[in-house]
Order: sequence, then structure tokens, then C-alpha cells
Amino acid sequence: MIELEDVAYSYGGAELFSGLSLKLAPGSFHFLTGPSGAGKTTLLKLCYGELLATSGHVMLFEQDAARLDRDQVAMMRRRIGVVHQDCQFLDHLTMRDNVALPLTVSGRSSAFSADLDDLLAWVGLRRQADQLPPQLSGGERQRAALARAVIMSPDVIIADEPTGNIDWEMSQRLLSLLIELNKMGKTILVATHDLNLIRAAKSQVSSRVLRLKDRQLQQAGAEL
Repeated sequence: MIELEDVAYSYGGAELFSGLSLKLAPGSFHFLTGPSGAGKTTLLKLCYGELLATSGHVMLFEQDAARLDRDQVAMMRRRIGVVHQDCQFLDHLTMRDNVALPLTVSGRSSAFSADLDDLLAWVGLRRQADQLPPQLSGGERQRAALARAVIMSPDVIIADEPTGNIDWEMSQRLLSLLIELNKMGKTILVATHDLNLIRAAKSQVSSRVLRLKDRQLQQAGAEL
């Protein structure tokens, strides 16, 4: 599905990591940990085609990312939902319209209008659907970001520190949504520094923990 083979990435003349290999199989759940500055966000961007590797091969759905043109990358990205840590929204649009933006851009908004209401209910934001982003709490914004990431029914969901700015209770709620998506067959990759979050997943999902440190990607422990 997504596979990195002997990948290196350099930034500003310095090598961030090298010899990195990773395979995200269909239906798998991965946590990515590591110290700040190790390159976790960069690794995620390689996994959804935002960046190209300095060397090595990144295969996205059996296609070499380095050989894809802009339109092909855009089509491929419909199969990958991304939740960013800062979860930017358009403040002049309601939360409903923000979540629906991927549908609007792809010209599919009318076909998914009923599904949108169900999705907002699933993330617990039905009552906030007509509010503007500045009116929402941090946890509500993160759940809205997850809803926007999955609105196109992607095969893979990639989340970058999705619980970094919210309290523990809301972190647990977001984790539950990600686990539910995984049980539906979605592949999940979550970058997090919160080891308590990973431990909380132990009894709920079979996942693999990877640690990015000293330019290498290592197995950080047995199956959770």
C-alpha cells in the first residue's frame, strides 16, 4: 500500500535520516515516535507525497512517487487522509463546509451530502456543524480535522501529533475514532510523542510502534 525502501532525506545540506524502510500493509496500525527534530513529520510527508526522498524508493499504491506528476499525486492523495497537528481551517466557512471541502474541490459534494451529516455525528460534531472554526475548542477542531481527512473514504489515514494540543479525555476520544477506522479496514499511521496514548491503545488494537532516532527507524517494542 505504502512502502519506503532504503530512503534518505536531506534538508539544508544535512541528512535527516537514511537507510529507512517501512511498509504500511492494508489494515495495519502504526505509531511513530521519536524526539523532536528527528524527522517524524518529514517521514509522514514522504508517505503522502508532499515531499520526495533524496534517495531510495517511495511506493504509493504500487506507484513510484518520484515518477508521479502533479495531477497523479492529487489523484493518489484522495486515497490518503491527513490530519495535521495545527489543523488549519477557513474561518469564514462553517465547520460543515470546512469538512466538506475535499468533496467540493473534487466536485462530489452533492453525492455525499447525507454522508456528511452521518460523519459529523460520528465525530460528535452534529451540533457544531454551523459554527465557525474560531468558536470550536481544540478537541472539536481535531475531530473536525479527522472528519475532513476521512470524508473521501481514504484507504490510509495519517495523523501528525493529533492529540498534542488537547486534554487526555479528548485524546482518548480521538484515539477511539482512529481505532474504529482501523477496525473498518483502514490503515492508520499516527506520529506522537505521547507514550501514554500508545499504552492506552494496548487493549484495543494490535499495533506496531516505530521509533525514529539518530537517523534510523527502529522497532520500539513488541506488538501492543
